[in-house]
Amino acid sequence: MPLRLPPLPALRFFEAAGRHLSFKLAAAELNVTPSAVSHGIVGLERALDVELFVREPRRLSLTPEGADYLPYVSEALSLIAIGTQRLPHHRERRSITVSCAPTFAARWLLPRLHRFAERWPTIGVTVDTSRRQVGFPIDGFDFAIRMSRATAAGAARLFGESLVPVCSPAYREAMAGEDGAVDLRRAALIHVTPASEDWQAWLERTGIEGVGLAGGLRVDTVQMAFEAAVLGLGVALGRRPLVDQELASGALVEAGLPAIAAETAYWLVGSEGADRRPDLLGFKRWLLREVEAAGQGTAAGGRRTA
Repeated sequence: MPLRLPPLPALRFFEAAGRHLSFKLAAAELNVTPSAVSHGIVGLERALDVELFVREPRRLSLTPEGADYLPYVSEALSLIAIGTQRLPHHRERRSITVSCAPTFAARWLLPRLHRFAERWPTIGVTVDTSRRQVGFPIDGFDFAIRMSRATAAGAARLFGESLVPVCSPAYREAMAGEDGAVDLRRAALIHVTPASEDWQAWLERTGIEGVGLAGGLRVDTVQMAFEAAVLGLGVALGRRPLVDQELASGALVEAGLPAIAAETAYWLVGSEGADRRPDLLGFKRWLLREVEAAGQGTAAGGRRTA
């Protein structure tokens, strides 16, 4: 007697919504509408004759039945994804898919990818910069590059950042104190709202007092913060090496204030079995060599795995 299985699309909706506890985030991950996710899960609940979620105006949570069902569905989808990846012809036509932050992609990864293409001309690379949690291997990603204070098991440390206030040359001249450094008490600060280490952390670690954090400009990417600083809108917290291009060109200058080493670092996390696939292992080794060649691996300190 054949097994009776719920529809696979509905199970994907349930797994993503259960992992994020959000229909909206699940929809963004699966590239569908929140309404499609909601209707799919309603259909699944009817087919199973059980409620999987508690729906409240501003909160979504799993019912006890949903919480019990979720790990089974997650494991089943993972097994399907792993089995598909192991098919010989599937491996041959897959590209390497990397998830990372947009500023890291634009300023560090993309300028170096031509060297990977020279070594592996038959392997395509897909770079995804959407802000969402990566689920290995369900989402189809091979690697994720993330900022973190601590490492996950099997992750490889790439490099850390140096945090240094930067601004346009004209803004520094206009806001400089007697010592030539920008007076942050008069300057507008450019904040990066999603950043785990921003002005609050910099002020605490440098011991500089009397600087207000309520005003200034708030943006949602490091790239936009740098662009705002180039336009003379205030002082941004530069992140080296990502800001090195503007400093080298003179579009930005250091504000004459202390630089500190970030407590977070970039880590490379791979999907299960990545070290057993020649193309993925080659990409990982190439990336670590690029870090070493740039002199960032040694400067950042810490352990790397090959």
